[in-house]
Amino acid sequence: MSFCRARLALCLAACTFAGMARAADAPATAPATAAARKSMIDYFLPMPPRAPLSNDAWGAPEVGPRDPANGLEDRTNAKWCYWDGAVIRSADGKYHLYASRWDEKLGHRGWHQSLAVHAVADDVMGPYEDKGVCWPDSQNGKGHNVTALTMPDGRIAITISETRPGEVFASKSHDGPWESLGRITVAGEPRWKASNVTPVLRHDGQYMVVQRSGRIMLASEITGPYVMQGPSIYPKVQGLTLENLEDPVAWRSGGLYHIVVNSWSQRKAFHLTSANGIDGWKLRGLAYDPTVDFLRYTDGTVNRWNKIERPAVVMHDGHVTHFLFSVLDVPKDRERGNDRHGSKIIVVPFDGAALDRDLAEIVKREQADAPATQP
Repeated sequence: MSFCRARLALCLAACTFAGMARAADAPATAPATAAARKSMIDYFLPMPPRAPLSNDAWGAPEVGPRDPANGLEDRTNAKWCYWDGAVIRSADGKYHLYASRWDEKLGHRGWHQSLAVHAVADDVMGPYEDKGVCWPDSQNGKGHNVTALTMPDGRIAITISETRPGEVFASKSHDGPWESLGRITVAGEPRWKASNVTPVLRHDGQYMVVQRSGRIMLASEITGPYVMQGPSIYPKVQGLTLENLEDPVAWRSGGLYHIVVNSWSQRKAFHLTSANGIDGWKLRGLAYDPTVDFLRYTDGTVNRWNKIERPAVVMHDGHVTHFLFSVLDVPKDRERGNDRHGSKIIVVPFDGAALDRDLAEIVKREQADAPATQP
C-alpha cells in the first residue's frame, strides 16, 4: 500500500469512528435540539368545532369556512363588533368572558364608543352568550381594552384602559354589581396614563403590569401605587424588532414569566421569557402570525384572519390551555360598518404543558453552556 493510500484509509477510519460516536450521542441530544427549533406558534392545537363550519358566515372569503360558535360573536353581524377578552372559570364550572363591544354600523373605528360586557358559556371554547353591559349606571357601561382576573380575596377585578385609562371595577359576583376602585396610579409619575394595561398576579403576591412601552411595574394593590422597575425591557431583548409593539400580556408557568407582545404593523407577535419577571428577558421566537396556518380545526380546515390582536391566556393546573384573540377579517380601515366585515373573539387550544416542559430543558442547557463566573 502506498503512503497516500495508507493515509486515506486512516482518514476514512477516523471519520467512520467520529460518525459512530455522533450517532451514539444522538438520542440524548435530539429532543432538546427539536425543542430548540420550535417556538410558541408550534404549540397551538386544533380547534374542535362547536358548530358545523360555515361557508356563509360573515367575513372575507380569505378567512375560510369557520365556526360561528367558537368564542363570542354577533352571528348576524348586524349589531355588535366584539374585541378584547379575558376568561374566568367560576366554581359552578361556567366560563365568564369579559370583553368590549360597540355598534357594528360604526365600523372598527367605533371602538372609541365601546362598552364593557359580560358573556357566559358552558365550555371554554364557547359559544358565549352576551349577558349585557357590566356597569350600565356608570357612563352607560363605557369601557375598552377590557381585561379581568380574580383577586386574592375572591373578588373579580376588571381593568379598563384607553377610554377610561386604568380604571378598575370589582365585584363579588360575576353578575355584579360592579364598584369602581378608582384608577391605577404610579409612584412619582402623576401624569402617567394607562395604555394596554393588563394586571397579573405574581407568585409573590404582587400585581404586575407590563405597559405598552415595555416598562414593568409592581404594586401590592391592584390600583397601586405601582413602582416602575426600570426602563423598557424591549431594547434589551436581543433579536426583538422594536416596531409598533402593543398588547403585552404576561403570565407565569413552568417556573418562568412569559410575555407575548404584538406588533400591529408587522401583524405578528413575539414570545419572551424571564426567570424573575423583571429583567433578563429573552426572545423565544414567534408567538403567532396571521399569515401562517396555525388556526386549524380538527378536520384540517384552516382559518386566516387578517388581524389577530389582544392576546389573553386561560390557565389550568399551572399551564396555559387556551389563548383568546380578537380577530378581524380585513384591515381595520376597510371595516366601515354595515357590511360583511366585522370582529369577534376566538378561543384556541394550546399545549402549555409541552411548551413549559421544552423550555425547562432549553433553560437547563443555556445555564450549563453559560460561562462560569470568576470568584
